[in-house]
Amino acid sequence: MTISTELLLLAGSVLFFISMLVGKAGHRFGVPVLLLFLIVGMVFGSDGFGLVFENIQTAHTIGTLSLCIILFSGGLDTKFSEIKPVIAPGVLLATLGVFLTALFTGLFTWWLSGHMLPSLGLGLLAAMLLASTVSSTDSASVFGILRSKGVVLKNNLRPLLEMESGSNDPMAYMLTIMFMGIIQSGNEPNIFTVLLNITVQLSIGALLGYFMGKTAVSIINRIRMDNASLYPILLLILGIFIFAATYYLKGNGYLAIYIAGLVIGNSKFVHKRTSMKFMDGFAWMSQILLFLTLGLLVNPAELFEVIIPATLIAVFMIFVARPISVFMSLTPFRNIHVKDKLYVSWVGLRGAVPIIFAIMPLAADIPNARWIFNIVFVITIISLLLQGTSLPLVAKWLKLAEKPEKYKAFKDFDVEFAEEIKSAMTEINISEETLRFGKNLMQMPLPDKTLAVMVKRGEHYFVPTGLTELFPGDKLLVISDDEEALKETYINMGISDYSYQKNR
Repeated sequence: MTISTELLLLAGSVLFFISMLVGKAGHRFGVPVLLLFLIVGMVFGSDGFGLVFENIQTAHTIGTLSLCIILFSGGLDTKFSEIKPVIAPGVLLATLGVFLTALFTGLFTWWLSGHMLPSLGLGLLAAMLLASTVSSTDSASVFGILRSKGVVLKNNLRPLLEMESGSNDPMAYMLTIMFMGIIQSGNEPNIFTVLLNITVQLSIGALLGYFMGKTAVSIINRIRMDNASLYPILLLILGIFIFAATYYLKGNGYLAIYIAGLVIGNSKFVHKRTSMKFMDGFAWMSQILLFLTLGLLVNPAELFEVIIPATLIAVFMIFVARPISVFMSLTPFRNIHVKDKLYVSWVGLRGAVPIIFAIMPLAADIPNARWIFNIVFVITIISLLLQGTSLPLVAKWLKLAEKPEKYKAFKDFDVEFAEEIKSAMTEINISEETLRFGKNLMQMPLPDKTLAVMVKRGEHYFVPTGLTELFPGDKLLVISDDEEALKETYINMGISDYSYQKNR
C-alpha cells in the first residue's frame, strides 16, 4: 500500500507532538524522556496502533544522521576548559573501557548461550558482535538525562561522563564492523591488523575533526551573508560534511564530528548564540525522531522471547562488566576516588546508539541478527529504566551531588548577551516594600557595577534614567558583574520575588 506524503506528514507531526507531551509529563516524574519517545514509537507500531515500519535501510540512515547531529551538538555545548582536566581518563574510558566491556559481556553471553540458555544459539563471534553493539555509553542518553535533570556533580564527573559518552561510539562502531566482517568472511582475524586499523581510524578521525573544525570556524567568520538566519544552517551543513568527508578519507566520522563540535563550540564565530540554540533544538528533534523510528521498527511481541537472556545480560553488564572495565581503565588515575569510579560505572547508559549498531547486522543479513536486535532493544530499555531514572539518587547516595543554583526564567524580558560577557541579570517586581527607599530609581540601593537597563510598565518598555519614578507593578531589568553583591542587596531590600539568570 502506498502512503501519501500528506498522510506521512500528518502521522509524523502527531507522533512528534505526542512525544513532546509525554516527555514533559515523564520528566516531572523522573522518567527519562528518551525512553518515553521509544515507548511512543512502540505503542504506535505494528503491534500497537498498526503503523507498520519495516524499512531497515531507512531506519539505519535516520539513525546515522540523527547520531551525527546529537554528537555534533554535544561537542558544541561542551566547554574545553571543563574537559581539559579529564581528557586522559576520558580517552581511556572511551577506548579501553569500551573494549573491556565488550570483551566481558561477549564472553558472558557466549557462556550463557552454551550452558544456561542453549536455545539462544549464539556462538562466540555472534556473542561478541552483540556485546560490541552495546559496549559504548550512549551520548544521547547521557547528554539528555544529565542536562534535563539538572544533575550537578562534584570532582569534574559531569565533563568526564559527557566526554566519554561523546567519544566512545567510534570504538563500539569499529568493534561491530570488525565482528560483522569476520562472521561474513569466515576467516580468522589478524589481531595486529585489526588493532592497526582501529588506531588509524581513530587517529585520522581525531586529526580531521580538529583541523576541519578550525576550518569551519574560519569559513563561518569569512562568509558574509545578508540573511543571518542562514548561519545556523551553514553550521549544520559543515558538521554533516565533516562526518561524511572523514568517512571517505578512511577515518572515523563519529569521532571527527564530535571533536569538530568541540573545536567550533569553543571558538568565536558570528551569530554563535543563535547557531548554538538552533543546533540544540535540532539535536532534540533528532533524538525524538531517532527514538520514534527505533520504537516503530521493533515488534514488541518478539521481545517476550528474549526477556530472560536480555535481562541476564543487562544485569551482568550493569553490575559486573561495566564496573570492572571502569576500575581497570581508571587505575592509573589515583586522584579519581572509589566513589567517583562507582558513579561513572553506574552512568553506563545504553540508548539509541546500541540499537543503531544492532540495525547494521540486520541490514547486512547476518545470522541471528534479529535475535541480536531484540536483545539489544530490551537491554536498552532496562538500562534506561534502571540507571536513567536513578542518576540523581545514586549521586546523592555517594555524596557526589551538589545543590544546583536555582535560576528563574525571565517572564517579561527576553534578553541575552554574548557568552564572552560575564554577567548576572535579574528581573525585579517593584512593590511597595521595594519603594520604601524612595520612588526614583537613583534612590534604590543597588550595588556598584550594577545598571538598571529597562523598565516594563504594563505593555510599555522604556530605558530609565536616575530620575525615573517607579510604581508598584513595574518590572525592572538589572545587569551586574557581581552576582553575590546583587543577591545580598536584594535580601537587604526585602526583595524575594525576582528572576535571576547568570551568563557564564
